[in-house]
Amino acid sequence: MADSPDYDLLQYLQNLSDEEFLTFKELLREEPKKFHLKPISWTQIEKASKEDLVTLLNTHYPGWTWEVVVSLFQQVNRNDLSNMVQRQRRDKQTRYKEHMKTAFQRIWNFEANTHIPDRNYQVIIEPQYRALQEVFYSESEPVTAVVLGVTGEGKTVFLRKAMLDWASGRLWQNRFRYVFFIPVFTLNNITEFSLASLVSTQLPESSETVEDILSHPRRILFILDGFDYLKFDLELRTNLSDDWRESLPTQIVFSSLLQKKMLPEASLLLELGNRSLPKIGLLLQYPREITIGGFSEESIEFYCMSFFDYHGQGSEVYHHFKQNPPFLVLCRSPYLCWLFCSSLKWQIDRGGDVVLVGGTDTATYTSFLVNAFKSMFANVQSNQNRARLKTLCTLAVEGMWTQEFVFDFEDLRKNGISEHERVMWLRMKFFRNRGRSFAFYHPDLQSYFAALFYFLGKDTDKPRSVIGSLSQLLRELFAHGQTRWLKTGIFLFGITAERVTSMLRPCFGLIPSREIKQEIINYLKSLSQQENNEKLSSPLNLVSCLLDSQEERFVTQVMNVFEEMTVDISNSDVVTDLSYGLLKATKLKKLHLHIEKRVFPEVFDPEYFTSESFEQSKTIATEHWAILCRMFYSLHVLDLDSCHFNEEAIQILCDSMSPSHTMPLDVFELQSLLCSFMTNFGDGSLFHTFLKLPQLRSLNLYGTNLSKDVVENLCSALKYSTCSVKELLLGKCDISSEACGIIATTLMYCKVKHLSLVENPLKNRGVVSLCELLKRPTCVLETLMLSYCCLTFIACGHLYEALLCNKRLSLLDLGSNFLEDTGVNILCEALKDPACPLQELWLSGCYLTSECCEAISGVLTCNRNLKTLKLGNNNIQDAGVKQLCEALRHRDCKLQCLGLDMCEFTTDCCEDLALALTSCKTLTSLNLDWISLDHAGVDVLCEALSHKDCNLKMLGLDKSALSEESQALLQAVEKSKSNLNILHYPWVEEEREKRGVRLVWNSKN
Repeated sequence: MADSPDYDLLQYLQNLSDEEFLTFKELLREEPKKFHLKPISWTQIEKASKEDLVTLLNTHYPGWTWEVVVSLFQQVNRNDLSNMVQRQRRDKQTRYKEHMKTAFQRIWNFEANTHIPDRNYQVIIEPQYRALQEVFYSESEPVTAVVLGVTGEGKTVFLRKAMLDWASGRLWQNRFRYVFFIPVFTLNNITEFSLASLVSTQLPESSETVEDILSHPRRILFILDGFDYLKFDLELRTNLSDDWRESLPTQIVFSSLLQKKMLPEASLLLELGNRSLPKIGLLLQYPREITIGGFSEESIEFYCMSFFDYHGQGSEVYHHFKQNPPFLVLCRSPYLCWLFCSSLKWQIDRGGDVVLVGGTDTATYTSFLVNAFKSMFANVQSNQNRARLKTLCTLAVEGMWTQEFVFDFEDLRKNGISEHERVMWLRMKFFRNRGRSFAFYHPDLQSYFAALFYFLGKDTDKPRSVIGSLSQLLRELFAHGQTRWLKTGIFLFGITAERVTSMLRPCFGLIPSREIKQEIINYLKSLSQQENNEKLSSPLNLVSCLLDSQEERFVTQVMNVFEEMTVDISNSDVVTDLSYGLLKATKLKKLHLHIEKRVFPEVFDPEYFTSESFEQSKTIATEHWAILCRMFYSLHVLDLDSCHFNEEAIQILCDSMSPSHTMPLDVFELQSLLCSFMTNFGDGSLFHTFLKLPQLRSLNLYGTNLSKDVVENLCSALKYSTCSVKELLLGKCDISSEACGIIATTLMYCKVKHLSLVENPLKNRGVVSLCELLKRPTCVLETLMLSYCCLTFIACGHLYEALLCNKRLSLLDLGSNFLEDTGVNILCEALKDPACPLQELWLSGCYLTSECCEAISGVLTCNRNLKTLKLGNNNIQDAGVKQLCEALRHRDCKLQCLGLDMCEFTTDCCEDLALALTSCKTLTSLNLDWISLDHAGVDVLCEALSHKDCNLKMLGLDKSALSEESQALLQAVEKSKSNLNILHYPWVEEEREKRGVRLVWNSKN
């Protein structure tokens, strides 16, 4: 009791006289209202002793008791007591700051390893440090700030310095009373906790209570570090909580804090890396960004001079870096700079030749590992080193598979790491202390050791069920696109290089790189097989891994596994990497690209660039785009989906696909060009370049706005003598009636057989010009797609005349136009002509009723050419379906496919459908998707489907929408008739392909 807050408060109240205490109680009736608190009833206050009043205050006003008491002490003229309370509270806050200062000074001295005097480090981070002060300048408004930067550039060190400076009184003194530094990944194994309990673990004895602290969130900052290494996903949630006292699942606590449901008035400062930014960034409200950019050249010199014992050595090392520009660039990463310096220092200390090894990440880490072992285990045989290393690698890979990044003594013991080895790993900077636990010195170091595990042989004595095989690791990385495995994958590919294995061999014995390479190739071959449901989901991950191998033969072997790839180009670095990988992919035939706006910008955009990085990024992207375009000539399909080009990028693309004395026209193999949702065609040179290619058969411009001028440009290119385009897909291009006329005129003189103009406002006037084309004897058009073109029954009059004249048109798509029964009745008159060549008529969503079904039935009984009729999403009801079924039973009906999906007929039609199924020998496809059938109706259909005279091969039906009893019946029919498939959405893909419809880009399209 003597140390409790209750005891402290009672001691202060004991100093009040009886008269003062009575006044204190009377004032307490109204005082809480000033703090927006609910008053305690006067009945309770009036009869309360001083001890009772302490209990009442703490029960009713947790976290606000001292604010209320201080105010009342002042009102009863006991400023002495008020000052004593405030001084005591400041003392308790100071105790916390002193506690944090001690803890973070120790971390700074022994774990930060900046190797730079504080004054020099302060100079290096001065712009970011100033930003940190400015972001939290406001004393009232809560702020969310994010520290960004690539791995190894010092984000965590920067935040630790900020924490140390706050605790030392150098930062945010008038802004935050409490700053809590939380490495979030240390909670990976905690399934449930309360924020209050988490905060309490950081408080020293004799601190303020958690209630007192968290009840005033405006003066609190949470520094959250290590999101890249969380085991669980944080995502937008609706089941958030505002109760910081309640014990909740870990994900809920963090999501509630980040999404400002819990303690919305508190400020947040987060460290986000490449892995966590895309996910966590979505949860944050208006975050302010601070970017850590790594070392400048001056900082690298500071670092080298401080790292080595003798300034002469530091100066010599810095000069060595400066003489080798690639190393100087790598040293901009503080962690890599430390790796290089550590490797060189071990070499200098041993007195041998000083060799700077780099070029790839794997070579750098391997040099660090080998030099560390040579220094610590100079006279130890390779098999002993290998055994010792394997325990370390097993711990690393087990942690990667279980997403463990902090280990305790039991984890080390379980993996065979002795106390002596633990101390050695700490000395060699493989480990670092994390309180009473341990972590690898850097997350990338754990990834490196995890990759090395797969080269050290299987441990048959101690199998680890949690450790996945090499093929499982490759699957996670390439099929599932798990970026947390990317660094491990990069090291895995890098270790296979002969240059790296030759470094490892003297210290650790045989490294089976050839076998690992073959296993990688075999796995990637399996991904490229058609029958495999899993595909390469992240070619960029693969290219990143290959970049670290740098072995031409292996890179070519891997890239030649694939004939098709889909790549999202988000910045200039991706263009650079891709130009390296794809140039080795000589067997690639289909390439799908999405190029984001920032890659080829027309003008400077501060959202994406600084003024300095804008020009640099533009130059890099342009240079490597030119390299990448060199391989396009051998492609069969080039899909430029939602690509943003500037004029220069378009010109480079056109130049690469233009014939020359070294690249004649017959060298170009391109057969299909897709440019959906494109924003820039340049000056029209793209059409004039590609449409000259003699192998090009298909052009799809879906979703790309085509003005009248652009349409004219396109049409002039279609007239080239070498143009062989047979499929022209111009859906959703905002083509007007006038532009449609230009297209129709052009098609009189070219070879196009398949034309899609879906989702364009052609109106009836546009169709008139198309019908004039169809009437011409020389017209070669076979497929015409006109869904969603704002047509009415008037257009059907013109189509009627065209169908009577035309001898080639086999498919006409008029879906989702306002044709009504009148329009279809007109079309049916043309279809009754035995010479009408039409084989497929799509009329889904044309506002039809049962009134037109008599005319349609007449067509079905006399037209032997018509094979497919799609009437889905029309209000033909039971009467219309019954008429159609009667026509299907006619001996002269030759229909093969009938679409009645979404036609809203009832189970009463099932008997008619059943008779049609057993009578019509040609009917092989019937779409009843989205029709609500009861079990009796399904039973009737199943009986017909099982009949020997039923030849149906595809039934469109959503089985999941039916009763379990009905589902069982349908499954039994499918089992008994192996050639029958019952499918939901059976025609969607086929219709989308023929119309040329493209979905808005995502990486899985």
